[in-house]
Amino acid sequence: MKLSIGIVGLPNVGKSTLFNALLGKRVADASNYPFCTIDPNVGVVEVPDEKLPVLAEIVKTDKIVPAIVEFVDIAGLVKGASQGEGLGNKFLTNIRDCDAICHVVRAFSDANIIKEGSVDPQGDFEVICAELIIKDLETIDKYIDTNKNNAKEKISKKFILAQKLKTELEKGILAVNLKLDDEEKELLKEFFLLTAKPYFIVANVDENTYQNIENFNLKIENYESVVPVCAQIEFDLSELNPEERKSYLQELGVSQSGLERVIQKAYDTLGLQSYYTAGVKEVRAWTIKKGDTAPKAAAAIHTDFEKGFIMAEVVSYQDFVTCNGPLGAKDAGKLRHEGRDYIMRPDDVVEFRINV
Repeated sequence: MKLSIGIVGLPNVGKSTLFNALLGKRVADASNYPFCTIDPNVGVVEVPDEKLPVLAEIVKTDKIVPAIVEFVDIAGLVKGASQGEGLGNKFLTNIRDCDAICHVVRAFSDANIIKEGSVDPQGDFEVICAELIIKDLETIDKYIDTNKNNAKEKISKKFILAQKLKTELEKGILAVNLKLDDEEKELLKEFFLLTAKPYFIVANVDENTYQNIENFNLKIENYESVVPVCAQIEFDLSELNPEERKSYLQELGVSQSGLERVIQKAYDTLGLQSYYTAGVKEVRAWTIKKGDTAPKAAAAIHTDFEKGFIMAEVVSYQDFVTCNGPLGAKDAGKLRHEGRDYIMRPDDVVEFRINV
């Protein structure tokens, strides 16, 4: 499953530094001036997962393949982007191609860093949302104007939804936050709205705040659970080896890097989870949606696996470790044979039986 997260925000809030930290190397130009990112940088990031090496040790394989997330560093938006200000429309198109949006807001003070627009995190977030809303209203207005004289279309559920969307967007409500029934949710996809994309917020804090980051609480109106990071410290961490990184985090008094929290938040926002396959050839994490059945999970490996699905041999990760692998789990009665209706659980270790 391809998972693409667009990193957006005003110029100089730390987007490119965060992107570089995610990739563990200097890919994006983090220079101190607006619009240093013109074409979006794209990077594939491995999802941190401490279970993979444990599984690899049990099945005696050297090949570990983690789940991945694609992050897209989109250049800074400014007020008026929807009308072409800055490099407006190009950036909005880049956002449209992503599965979810990571809003980066500035929560640090530095007189040496140029700051465009607002100076508070709430203001940063509202400027970006306003531009997305304006662009979506253009889309909705175009559809309504095109179909307002079409008697059949005017009474369609899609047209009624468009009118509802226009009303709510004009109130400043993002489409993703609207309460819609299942049919409306399907129709919503046909508009390809920017504000219909799931999103989460990352607050870029200063280095002093980082040392108390697990108690950090930033209030963004109508939103909970802002992920705090210090992009510069995260970049410094990315240049260390695993042992040095662990030691540095201990010195800072935190148990988990900000980047791990960002990736986990991306998973949670999109309703994703992982399952594992573990054998002598490789140990691999696969990304699926929460609530997926076993055949849908099999399709993550190959689309033909869903069609030829017979059953799934499933062991929970904890039982797999406790029983020292699939044979021990089978002997202990912990290996289950699950059919087409089985709902995958987080951290299942699975071998699919397929009719080929």
